[in-house]
Amino acid sequence: MDFGINLATAADSWKVVKRAEELGYARAWFYDTQLLNADLFVAMGAAAVQTSRIRLATGVLIPSNRIAPVAASALASLNALAPGRIDFGVSTGFTARRTMGLGPVRLDDLREYIRVVRGLLAGDTLEWTFEGQRRKIRFLSPELGVVNVTDPIPLHISALGPRGRRLTAELAAGWICATGHVGSARAAVADMQAAWRAVGIEPATRPATAFTGGCVLKDGEACDGPRARAQAGPHATIALHNLVEAEQFGDMGRGLPPSLAPLLERYREIYLKYEPPDARYLANHRGHLMVLRPEEQEVCTAELIRTVTFTATRPELQERIRELGRAGYNHFAISIRHGHPQMLEEWADVFGGV
Repeated sequence: MDFGINLATAADSWKVVKRAEELGYARAWFYDTQLLNADLFVAMGAAAVQTSRIRLATGVLIPSNRIAPVAASALASLNALAPGRIDFGVSTGFTARRTMGLGPVRLDDLREYIRVVRGLLAGDTLEWTFEGQRRKIRFLSPELGVVNVTDPIPLHISALGPRGRRLTAELAAGWICATGHVGSARAAVADMQAAWRAVGIEPATRPATAFTGGCVLKDGEACDGPRARAQAGPHATIALHNLVEAEQFGDMGRGLPPSLAPLLERYREIYLKYEPPDARYLANHRGHLMVLRPEEQEVCTAELIRTVTFTATRPELQERIRELGRAGYNHFAISIRHGHPQMLEEWADVFGGV
């Protein structure tokens, strides 16, 4: 198993990524959430020229954020700056869609988007539909060297449900699982492995990535103490962000055990006070995966953090990661919280003993 980082993209994320490379991290994933984070391709471009070994990945790109030919051009441009170090992670969208009051992209549209992006990166001439018209497109002058369509750009799909995992297998892609609980992660990877095998793919030949957040606790440190809240709290509360809007936008698969149902109802009371009433999503996703908002403090409990994040002492975390490896994950990516670059060293110490 190798290890990576997830970043709520900032324009200067290259500073964190450069240090991650020095510490031996294998990959840096950049969130694609317009109106909340910086543009991932700007940040990845800066990281590409400041690093030489670490892989740089869209983590994950959302199809509606840019048309497929533009995404292909951006990926090929990055590939020219960092040849063979670029990964194409993609999904139907969570916060990037909800920041605009929208539900996820349809799986059929995701499939078509991937077809076009991959085809262009392969140097193909292909047809696509745009503005109601079917037209042929391709890279026009790749031989001039302004982009790189020679070195491969692997595909990874973030798929939390069975239909998405079937699509991942059908496209022979790597897989990303956003998780915080070993039990649910184990069940998810078993289903993904079955999907790969059903299409004749040996699971060990594909990246299986566990995406998570958490905090490395010191001996005797509470999992709801100030440091743990700052580092793990923004990850813990996304379950509430999702479920409180499930009826409006759909459930993205970040569930809670029955014991935490009262916590969700308490957060619902907070949510219903957000303004404006016809766009409460604007407040619900403010600071998402970056900071714990003041009103969220009361619902970010020790039980929530323990249940949905990787927050524990170093030996406990190492055993959890080993368990993920035994289950079939071969890449573990931890969220480096915005404003907490020291997490790089803390988690590198954990990984060094796995």
